[in-house]
Amino acid sequence: MRNPDAVVVGAGPNGLTAAIILAKSGLRVQVYEAASTPGGGTRTAELTVPGVLHDVCSAVHPLGVASPVFQSFRLQDFGLEWIHPRYPLVHPLDGGKAAVLERSLRATAERLGADAAAYHRLFENFTENADALLRDFLGPVQFPVHPFLYARFGLKALRSAETLARSYFKGESARALFAGMAAHSFLALDETASAAVGLMLGLAGHAYGWPIARGGSQSITSSLVACLKHAAGEIMLNHRITSWDQLPAHCPVLFDVTPQQLLKICGDRFPLSYQKRLQAFEYGPGIFKLDWTLSARVPWLAAAAHETATLHLGGNLEEIAASESAMRQGKVHPRPFVLIAQPSVVDASRTRDGRSALWGYCHVPPYSSEDMTDRIEAQIERFAPGFQKLIIARHRMFPADFEAYNGNYIGGSISGGLMNLRQTLQRPRLFSNPYATPDPRIFLCSSSTPPGPGVHGMCGWHAALAVLGRR
Repeated sequence: MRNPDAVVVGAGPNGLTAAIILAKSGLRVQVYEAASTPGGGTRTAELTVPGVLHDVCSAVHPLGVASPVFQSFRLQDFGLEWIHPRYPLVHPLDGGKAAVLERSLRATAERLGADAAAYHRLFENFTENADALLRDFLGPVQFPVHPFLYARFGLKALRSAETLARSYFKGESARALFAGMAAHSFLALDETASAAVGLMLGLAGHAYGWPIARGGSQSITSSLVACLKHAAGEIMLNHRITSWDQLPAHCPVLFDVTPQQLLKICGDRFPLSYQKRLQAFEYGPGIFKLDWTLSARVPWLAAAAHETATLHLGGNLEEIAASESAMRQGKVHPRPFVLIAQPSVVDASRTRDGRSALWGYCHVPPYSSEDMTDRIEAQIERFAPGFQKLIIARHRMFPADFEAYNGNYIGGSISGGLMNLRQTLQRPRLFSNPYATPDPRIFLCSSSTPPGPGVHGMCGWHAALAVLGRR
């Protein structure tokens, strides 16, 4: 494509979304991607043995199915199919018990015994108004469209996850269920605003589910690529951008990268004050990830665990809190909180010959070289005795492997930057238009901008609108 009207650097979900919005608006759009396959963290590969498909990073997509911009693209017309397991989430507990998140708020609450009324009260208003709340939540910090609803959510979201769980719930199951969802924040559970992610993922589970994409997360990328090509956009793979001089001199450029990469590519185009803001951006913890090919499905003790694609392994609230606190202190815990995805339960296309694909990771300090294999597998064995006898092959990824795989994953951080209170408000700076930079031609569209991490494309949508607003 000669003389594009806009260029996007990076073909992750946000970069592709930005490109689609611009192309649909009539602009000639070119996307540059360093890798041989588009998708960023939304890729699928045969990591263990031939014929078994593993999601390299993201695997389960509550915000993907809820995303207003993905819905507007009608990605089902481009091949995307969401698969919903019977239960969005199961949190096994010792003794063969489990806390279960069902699509039905009432059914979920009824499983929680004495905490049923409290759980229903916590999520009822938010779940009933999920579309309205997400419209405000999935964008930059500004005066909300639904201020009273947003304020009610905010008053709870600003609390620590531990405080909220203990104040609402008395039983082990409800506290553990909420703690596991809140731990997706990569924060210690006693940190301010660590409850926000738990609330958002809970209401997303009830309102939209926690689905996987048939064929793997790469299917999401493939549908976005097809949508972009339908809008006459173009992607150039194996095209790494390391300098501003490689880019066209006449059009806006949107970067699906983190502040560190932006500084390396074009930092000299910014005033010193903005450079310092980008340099101060905090990336947070990394992850250690394992993928397994198993000879059969995992023998979970809890019956509900056989009917979900997503599990949280961490025991009770106290144990999860201890694990995440150790991680934030630069340590690893002997019993780490482990996130598990078992797509083979609902998607037969992932494997063949009766085998099973399993995906799991735990949070670790950035750049940690600690091999967490034994500790992660011990957690699975704890809730599924006999699991280790089923292992045919495994694949490990340390934090450094994630950064090598995707330069946006600084120190193994997959969230585009820490989501504590400060960096939720300043992502990467506090402005109504955080996607723009001091250079009128340069924009950020990555998860280092609001609303932050997740496969939802909303960062790209808002960045594209910022570009169109300047034309």
